[in-house]
Amino acid sequence: MKRLVSLAVLVSVLGACGGDEAAAPSAGLASAAQPATSVQPNGDKEAALATSLPEGAVTTTNPFAAFDFKNGTAYPAKAAVSIGTVSVPVGATEAFVPVRINRQTPNTVIVRVMTRNGSGTLAGVEGRHFQRTVTTLFFRPGDPLEQTVRIPLINMDAGRTFDLILPEGVVGGAVINSWARITAVAGAAAGVARTAGFRPARTFGPSGALAYQLDPARVTWSDGGAADAWRTRLPHGRTQPGNAETGLYLDPVLHPSAMAPFAIENGELVIRSQQLVSPILHDGVYWNHGAAILTGQRMPATQLQYGQYEWTAMMPNRRGGWPALWLLPASGWPPEIDVYEGFGYSSGWNFSRNISGNIHGGANGTRTFTALMQVNAANAYGLSGFDTAYHRYAVDIAPDFITWFVDGKETYQTVNPFKGTTWFPLMNVAVKHTGDYAGGTAEMRVKGFQVWKVPG
Repeated sequence: MKRLVSLAVLVSVLGACGGDEAAAPSAGLASAAQPATSVQPNGDKEAALATSLPEGAVTTTNPFAAFDFKNGTAYPAKAAVSIGTVSVPVGATEAFVPVRINRQTPNTVIVRVMTRNGSGTLAGVEGRHFQRTVTTLFFRPGDPLEQTVRIPLINMDAGRTFDLILPEGVVGGAVINSWARITAVAGAAAGVARTAGFRPARTFGPSGALAYQLDPARVTWSDGGAADAWRTRLPHGRTQPGNAETGLYLDPVLHPSAMAPFAIENGELVIRSQQLVSPILHDGVYWNHGAAILTGQRMPATQLQYGQYEWTAMMPNRRGGWPALWLLPASGWPPEIDVYEGFGYSSGWNFSRNISGNIHGGANGTRTFTALMQVNAANAYGLSGFDTAYHRYAVDIAPDFITWFVDGKETYQTVNPFKGTTWFPLMNVAVKHTGDYAGGTAEMRVKGFQVWKVPG
């Protein structure tokens, strides 16, 4: 979900309401942020998984192949990040600062680091003693446990110091220490770069057979849904109070007084949230905001166990809006896969730059874990403008891994705890707002959606 304050650790808070068919799902439906947590190293607690790969080795194997996911209710321990203190020779022209994770990671860990001026009488100063360095590191499942950040040095005399810091915590893991010092020491050994052995980011490409392709000019919807019609409600109903949502999920036939929640405009499918001109009474409660959702719950062509989904869409940016592209199982929530979420109810969320993708595990209406990614995509991937241009949001579900992509670039990966689950897609704009819902755009505009299936 969206960046709240620190772009560090996001914990989804899922409100499970009762319903006529399943417990209330959560995607695009609930989350809250917490700052990065400092933890202590776990020593050799999971020694079998915490063995670093040899320099130069690249693996595509799954280090968690033997883990017992307990039918999608358990998830491996996440990795924690530390920065190593470094001594460099006096007069050295470069420093190699180690950044480590303390165990094999079950999901991508994203680490943004930057240099900081030192302190005291021998403080190293950017531009005078070292070059400013800002970079993002990625640890993916199966990667080595250590890589280094190269920092060009200019004039590091004896005792001169500066720091390398985590300005925003980390994404996908915990923090052991958030900064470390680089010091020039006479006679110190030169550092060594450690960059080999890391899997390159994947490029999205469908591996299955095309099973469904949305034609925005011909799309249909209804309250009940059908094999050729999207459903206009959540499996359990038309409200989601457990997530503090304030929007009633509208249907154009059931709620004719509202602006149409769905439209076909210029060959695009428009999914619209809104401030209602007149409140609508539903289940004894008056609702002032209208939300909108389309689900493939009754559309077998859109459902799969393994394969790929890809949307081409422009996101809304109205404060209080909560757009999402996500997946639910036919058997009921949880689990859940969030392909994209935008947290407009958070003041820290930037619709232009931030992206989020998560999985939620559990069973029988109870969530037992969340593995999440929430990142400034402009910093990490050079991607932005999600609310002003069309972008492609994809997920690849394989027996071993679930992998996310934006515009064909891999953005996140996690081991797959949900083997054999059959998924259906949802696309919605929820509302989580207590005042006048106005300003910005309130429409998700979809001009493409495809489903490719791989035999299970």
